[in-house]
Amino acid sequence: MSSFFNYAVSFVKKEAVFCAAFILAAVSCFFVKPCAGYFYYIDWNTLALLFSLMTIVAALNSLGIFRFLGNSLCSKITSLRVLCFILIMMCFFFSMILTNDVALLTFVPFAISVLLEAGAGAFTVTFTVVLQTVAANTGSMLTPIGNPQNLFLFGKMNCSIFSFMKIIFPFTAVSFFLLAVCMIFIPKGKCAAPKQKFSNFHQVENSRIYALRFALYIFLFALSLFSVLGFVPKWISAAVTFAVILFSDRKIFLKVDYMLLFTFTAFFIFTGNIQNMDKVKTFLEGIVRNRECISSVAASQVISNVPSALLLYPFSADLEKLLIGVNVGGLGTLVASLASLISFKIHAVNVKKSSGKFFVLFTMVNIAFLACLLFEYSLLY
Repeated sequence: MSSFFNYAVSFVKKEAVFCAAFILAAVSCFFVKPCAGYFYYIDWNTLALLFSLMTIVAALNSLGIFRFLGNSLCSKITSLRVLCFILIMMCFFFSMILTNDVALLTFVPFAISVLLEAGAGAFTVTFTVVLQTVAANTGSMLTPIGNPQNLFLFGKMNCSIFSFMKIIFPFTAVSFFLLAVCMIFIPKGKCAAPKQKFSNFHQVENSRIYALRFALYIFLFALSLFSVLGFVPKWISAAVTFAVILFSDRKIFLKVDYMLLFTFTAFFIFTGNIQNMDKVKTFLEGIVRNRECISSVAASQVISNVPSALLLYPFSADLEKLLIGVNVGGLGTLVASLASLISFKIHAVNVKKSSGKFFVLFTMVNIAFLACLLFEYSLLY
């Protein structure tokens, strides 16, 4: 009994957002009786795309390609400031195609290993990881596949990918500039060039099988992009991805974040029921409409930006401002973007007795970035 209780507590801590979404959906079912209409609440296209992209990125990551590229970029660097800048920019640019959480899972452990090997001090390591987190959260803003809320909102906005990126580009550009400015806090000193030991790219028993898998995964990634753009039906992309991974390396399925799919489903049911509760719907519309950006930024600080997008979308009249709000709102508190918790946990495990310093530095940097981007928003809108 005690082991079950411990498991339950651990599950709730790990999947707090899903548990909250599940409770909200369950409670709403008492006010709107379950019926066949529930099926139509769920955005199956978004779920299919999320499954495809998460599976493909996990497959590509399993080949060690991104770690190899990162190591290749850093292997000749002897300037500590340049090394940190490259480590940060890898999160910024790779998050645009890998999503922010995968970029952090891939490059934060890599950065800590490289910096410790290079003889960097504790502050430099912590500050670099903080900036990597900001970089992943701001870089991923730019593309529809950079994070889950973008994928969802892009599907609802009926705009081209260029129009989508045009909305977010000013905020991504300012973020890049701010990240570059932050480099003045990194010491100029020299460091030892990292050794090439962070990738299994050259350690493949059968290079033909490796090359075949790489080609297949690139094909799947291209297929998913065409699906995002509307050229290929979403269910076809998901079905082909499932079939290819099933026969190439079924262990990849174990690395997919299914709880994110369940979280989306629970929120779809909750918001669908809310729209059938006239008084609640009118109340939420009164709060959100004409305040999409500020309300989504505020909500993100408490429940994170992905749930905020799902929760506020049905009551928003201006999806452009909602898009900006849930992306900019990923900055601020540690839970504003759940991807930030990845960096916090990795840093806590690898850099002992520094969780408090990380939290303080993280909060200071994020609030500064958030304030700058909100000021930019006030100038543009």
